[in-house]
Parts: sequence; structure tokens; C-alpha cells
Amino acid sequence: MTIVHLLERNAQEFPQDTALVEINPEQPETRRRTWSEYELVEPTHKVPHYRREITWAVFNEKANRCANMLLHNGIGKGKKVAILLMNSIMWLPIYFGILKTGALAVPLNFRYSSDEIEYCLDLAEADVLIFGQEFIGRVEQIADKVSKKCTLIYYGGGCPAFADDYRDLVSEHSGTFPECTLEEEDNAAIYFSSGTTGFPKAILHNHESLIHSCRVEQNHHQQTKDDCFLCIPPLYHTGAKMHWFGSLLTGSKAVILKGTHAKTILEAASSEKCSIVWLLVPWAQDILNALDRGEVKLSDYDLSNWRLMHIGAQPVPQSLIKRWLEYFPEHSYDTNYGLSESIGPGAVHLGMENVHKVGAIGVPGYGWQVKIVDPQGVEVKQGDVGELCLKGPGVMTCYYRDEKATQATLRDGWLFSGDMAMQDEDGFIYLVDRKKDVIITGGENLYPVQIENFLAAHSKIKDVAVIGLPDPRLGEIATAIIELKQDMTCTEEEINEFCLELPRYKRPRRIIFADVPRNPTGKIEKPKLRKLYGAEGLVDSQNKS
Repeated sequence: MTIVHLLERNAQEFPQDTALVEINPEQPETRRRTWSEYELVEPTHKVPHYRREITWAVFNEKANRCANMLLHNGIGKGKKVAILLMNSIMWLPIYFGILKTGALAVPLNFRYSSDEIEYCLDLAEADVLIFGQEFIGRVEQIADKVSKKCTLIYYGGGCPAFADDYRDLVSEHSGTFPECTLEEEDNAAIYFSSGTTGFPKAILHNHESLIHSCRVEQNHHQQTKDDCFLCIPPLYHTGAKMHWFGSLLTGSKAVILKGTHAKTILEAASSEKCSIVWLLVPWAQDILNALDRGEVKLSDYDLSNWRLMHIGAQPVPQSLIKRWLEYFPEHSYDTNYGLSESIGPGAVHLGMENVHKVGAIGVPGYGWQVKIVDPQGVEVKQGDVGELCLKGPGVMTCYYRDEKATQATLRDGWLFSGDMAMQDEDGFIYLVDRKKDVIITGGENLYPVQIENFLAAHSKIKDVAVIGLPDPRLGEIATAIIELKQDMTCTEEEINEFCLELPRYKRPRRIIFADVPRNPTGKIEKPKLRKLYGAEGLVDSQNKS
């Protein structure tokens, strides 16, 4: 079985049940619209679409039309179709339409520049690019070059001259399932790494990986047909989509929310009776801060259906979850760890029953094996820090067209994550830091995540990143970039006094009050911070020595 068969099944068993809802608070309207009403108008940014929905039958029919259009144009098994779209109700039907042909779906980060789009299309050997209105300018800059190898298809109103119109292409094609035999070992998708150390790597997954992620998500969070999942992060990323795969497996409703403000999230969870909400750390912090300030009141919302809040994509401060459970004592909580190379979330998870272990990323996920090894690949003893390695049906096939990187990362079926971790006496795994982010200061290893978690407990701090900056005497010094909560003031002396509880060698040597940049999946962009403060840090350290 593959995930396209799950979509077919849902369309047959639950044809009139709601599959997807899209909510866009930035484009309000006076009443709700069905999908058929939207088909009557040009889907430009001027069209009001505060809320729209599609059933499983309509979802499947639109995926089939996409698939038949692609097959008619010679796109089938082994071909690659890139997707460059903002989150919308059509993102997933297009994704599944691609998979139904046997072609590989290649989702692209909506923040990519023109150069990055061109690079990824070339690396993935894309045959087609389906892009949206927001990307006309970026695609136009590279259209002459990429169109020699890649057909450009535009989804939206006002099709540019250099592309074909998606709606015109699909209008003449059938909404029935195309003839295509798919097996779990067939290639399914190419995802791109975050690219935090340069241009991203292309990560190849097969259908076995995708179907396993469905089973992992449902097993971990016990989703049923009655659940409703609120999806906020970008669908191009494995995390958002693979959490949604639990909804696909159970045939349950999901809401795609285009907005991350605290009030927006609470309103959507209330109006759609959402039971599962996946948040990134900054969004959870924003909700708590808004509640603290009285900007939103829980009494204004009906959140009685909300049973689970879970977080992934980054380390989670213990203090955040403690605050969350004070406001939401009835919530179950889970955190999920995974990589795009391990088909997103769930390779390790805390487990809803283990809230007493908040701070750990958890135990091996459903169907996964885990080990922690030293630089020679030998398992370390319990309590020691080493590199976290993963093994299971969701491990990538390879880095596409990068044999050297594949050999360095995949060894004897094990995926070497590049994350440093340790395991406690109860078998729970704690993420210490990225291997490349470890700070070596005066011969001591510092793990920034440990310092970040400590500082995150400060009442005035909204977000914090700790990086190593060059120092002529110590090699590197720990530097804390601190983003304060709204309307808060704080001094370096206050932070230094707060840090007296840390061992001396772990205390930040330098404090910078500034915004903490994060990518769309919530990860701190530390290379950007090193570039921004690196040279300044070296000069400053030399002046002090």
C-alpha cells in the first residue's frame, strides 16, 4: 500500500466528509464559501477566501485531474515535478496528483531566491515546476534558463506569458484514478535539507518512507476519525506534511491556517473544534505571552476539543511547557524529533504519557531504532554524549546525486544525524546540540542548547540563541543573542547575575540583545548569526585581551 491508495480509500469511504479547510485571516469575507464557488472566480490575491473547504471526494478528484494532465504531457514514473506554492487548499491535491503518476514530488522552500530555485531544479533534474502567484518575479528571472529543461506551469490568476496555465491544462482531463502501479520501494519524493551551511542537499525518499510516517504519526498521537488537526507550518517541509499524514490515515479533517498570531491560532482552534495542534516554539511562546499580557483571554474561545499540543523541529525549553500546562492543564503534550532524512518527525518522541520527562526528546519512535555513538562509531555508555543515529523504514534512500554525502551519512543502514545526544538511566534521550554547533572554549566542549534552555527560563527573555565566536586565547567564546519579550528592558548585568547558577565555563562570555532569526520550521539560523557577529566578536575579543 502507498499513501495514494489511502487517498483513494478515503474518497470511497468518506466522500462527503471534510478533508481540508483553508483559513486565511488576512483576507476576510462576510460568509463561508464552498470550493465550487471558488472555482467560478479567478483565484487571485484579491479574491476573498477567509474560509474554504473540500471533501475527500473533491480532494481525490482534483488530484486525479492533476495526475491525468501530467501523464498526458509525458510525466510519469521516474520524472520529477517541483512544487513552489504557498500553503493553500490546493497544495496537497497537486502533491498527490504528482505521486499518482509515479513521478517524484519535489517541494521547494517558498523562501528560496531565484538562484536557489534554479539550483534545486537542476540538482533534482526537475521536468516540471508548478509555481504560484507569489513567485512570478523570482521564476521570471530564471525562466529563460530553466525552461530549456523544465516545463513551467502556473497556478493562479493572470498567467504570465512564460508559463502554461494550470487550470487550462487540467480542465480537459478526467477526475478518475489514472492507471499507474505503485509499490512501496518506488521513489516518491525529493525533499531539500535546510541548507544552513550552504546550498541544500536533495533527499530522496521512497513510498515506504511516506506510508511509514503515516503509521508513526497515528501511533504516537492516537488519531481517530473524530480528530481535527490544525496545520500551520509550511507544507513543503516534511514536518508539517508528515504530521498531517495521521489525518490521511484516519480520514479525519485538517485545517490549513495561514497565520501565526496568537489570536489567529486560538480562533482557528476554537471555530474548527481542533483537537490536535502542532506548534513551533516561537508560536507557543507568543500565545503564552499574549495570555500573560491579557491581550487574549481563554474564556473567549471554545477550546474544549483541544486535547493535544505537540512541538517539534527544535529543542523545547522545559520552562515553556511548564507555563503551557499552567494555562492548559488538561492538554496532553508530546515533542517529536526527526530529520528530513528520516521523513520528518517521529524517529524519537517523548510520548503523551511522559510529560514528567519534559526536556528529553524521548524514546525511539514507532518502528525506529536508535543508538548513540562516539567518533569511531562505537556506542557510548549510558549518560555519555555522542552522535545520535537512527534506523527504520523512514530513512532516506540517499542524497540524490551526492554519493560522497550519502556515504558519510548512511552507514550499514544507520542514519548518522549530526546531532549530539545522551540517554538517561530510564532510556530517555536528551538532545545536547548539533555536532557542528558544539563550542570548544579553552579545551572544554560547550553545548549551546543546554545554555539556551537555562536562559529561556528568565522571565524577560522571549528567545535566545547561543553561538561560538572566535577568540584568540580560548579559541571560541560562548555568546548569547537574546531577544526580549515585548516592552521588556534588561541589562547585561542582569543576565550575568542570572547565569551565576551555571558552572563558570558554561556562562556566556558575551551578551547581545537582538532578534533571534528562525527559518520557517522554527530552527535558529545560527550561520546567519555567526556571519552577522563573527568579525565584530573577533575584534572585540582582541581589544579586551
